[in-house]
Amino acid sequence: MAEKELILISHGTMAEGLKASAELIMGEQEHLHTVCLLPDEGPEDFKKKFTAEIVGMNLEDVTVFADLMGGTPANVVSQMIMGGQSIQLISGMNLPLVIEWLNSQMNGNESDYITAGKAGMVNITQMLANMKK
Repeated sequence: MAEKELILISHGTMAEGLKASAELIMGEQEHLHTVCLLPDEGPEDFKKKFTAEIVGMNLEDVTVFADLMGGTPANVVSQMIMGGQSIQLISGMNLPLVIEWLNSQMNGNESDYITAGKAGMVNITQMLANMKK
């Protein structure tokens, strides 16, 4: 089975921070990459960095998690998909989403990592208040 690659893309260095947090929990991840849109960069700069990151990868084995739908990083990759690139793009990345994806790869299982990412959003204050009742 081919190794799958996960690329985190974001405005600013959020992707790098998320990778560091995931690796703190899961250990170093060889197939986890980041591409960040920095304040002085535009769409073409981001596209160059993203394109350089995917060189040599089988794009059918690439999943991309973006911070925000409709933002420059997601839009650049969306345009590549519309141009025929076989890349899976998911927006709304968070740490539970990344960890579930990594776990599924380590265990060799298919996973509904999107559901796990959504389930990771919990109003803990409300949950605790409900427990007091």
